[in-house]
Amino acid sequence: MKQLKLAVIALFTMVSFSNLSAQDENNPWVVGFGVNAVDMYGINSTSDQFKDLLGSTDWNILPSISRISVDKYLEKGFSLQLAGSINKITTHLEKNDADYLLWSVGALVKYDLNHLIGETAWFDPYVALGGDYVNSGKSDQSELMGHGALGFNVWFNDNLGLNFQHGSKLGFAKNVRSHYQNSIGLVVKFGGKDTDGDGVYDKEDACPEVAGLKEFNGCPDADGDGVKDSEDTCPNVAGLAAMNGCPDADGDGVADNDDMCPNEKGTKANKGCPDADGDGVADKDDKCANVAGPVANAGCPWPDTDGDSILDKDDKCPNEAGVASKNGCPDVMTNEAKIGMNAFAKSILFNSGRTSFKSGVTKELDGMLAIMKEYSASEFAIRGFTDSTGSKAGNLKLSKQRATAVMNYLVKNGIDASRLTAEGFGQANPVDSNKTRAGRANNRRVEVKVTN
Repeated sequence: MKQLKLAVIALFTMVSFSNLSAQDENNPWVVGFGVNAVDMYGINSTSDQFKDLLGSTDWNILPSISRISVDKYLEKGFSLQLAGSINKITTHLEKNDADYLLWSVGALVKYDLNHLIGETAWFDPYVALGGDYVNSGKSDQSELMGHGALGFNVWFNDNLGLNFQHGSKLGFAKNVRSHYQNSIGLVVKFGGKDTDGDGVYDKEDACPEVAGLKEFNGCPDADGDGVKDSEDTCPNVAGLAAMNGCPDADGDGVADNDDMCPNEKGTKANKGCPDADGDGVADKDDKCANVAGPVANAGCPWPDTDGDSILDKDDKCPNEAGVASKNGCPDVMTNEAKIGMNAFAKSILFNSGRTSFKSGVTKELDGMLAIMKEYSASEFAIRGFTDSTGSKAGNLKLSKQRATAVMNYLVKNGIDASRLTAEGFGQANPVDSNKTRAGRANNRRVEVKVTN
């Protein structure tokens, strides 16, 4: 009974141990040695046997190493145990029994209960079932006995632990009395392969040839930044997990190995370099770092030297104010255009005494219209004239109406009225003789002059 109490005390002493594992394929072998105590079954009722189990007066203990065991892990929590024990029976249920040695060898198939209840690290309970060959001192006092047991291991570290096992051996030939057997002893695990010596067995080591860390399944983290080397873009320089293990010295969210300005906080768009004016050109390449400008002009705004709102890069006359329709050049009619206007104007003829155009005049008006549209900033004065037929007052009114007819045609076809003025001059300033029909036809005309 004292041994049972010692085992319980040892169990609670071991509670402080953690991060350990039971026997498994990594440490398939366990060797144990210790002492065992034997208690023969009571000879009466089952209740007598139970009282006998809990009694403390009839346990037999040999005060030396009296039990040796070898376990081999199989798979899925199962292992095979071979064990031998010896004991000296000095306490008997029948007073006339002589002292004798009780020895046994046998095999148990063990099942690790952690496979059912979940891994408990240092505490490793199990159940077992098998059989023993038991001898009680004489050749005719031996037999095969069924053996059921339960027990647990408490591991001090990855290799050394304490074992307690309670078993019951039941005979059928009655050559050996059925009995209980308790044992307690040290157990040693071994046999696991750890090629790189990093404490992670090869079976669980993702990097079995290179020493690493348990938290990375045996893979290394050379710079100690918490990112294993296989996933670390900068394995030899401590960095951030968010940067795949690379540092970010300026804290701008761009890893130093990708940062063109690693010591200046910048933007991802500029590969880690600053852009003070936000124009998309990094300050180091920006010739106007504090004024936003296009990339094509090295970060500087395009100039407009002549102030005509047409940037010099698009202005064909950068030093002279102009208009967009002329690519920045002044909207001044060329001599060729003026000659063309005069030619068209001379061909705008009217029916006698009327404001209606002679046949074919529309073509001339359209030609003049095209020139006005080309020079969209120019302004024009439309002047109407008559021949000498009729009164001066009537001719003055008629000439005004003819100038207005031309202006109305131009406005109707897209010319802004603000660019045009219409005025009549009657029979003044004839260009031909009023004595002939042809001369009078030429005098019934309009003239168009550029005023701006």
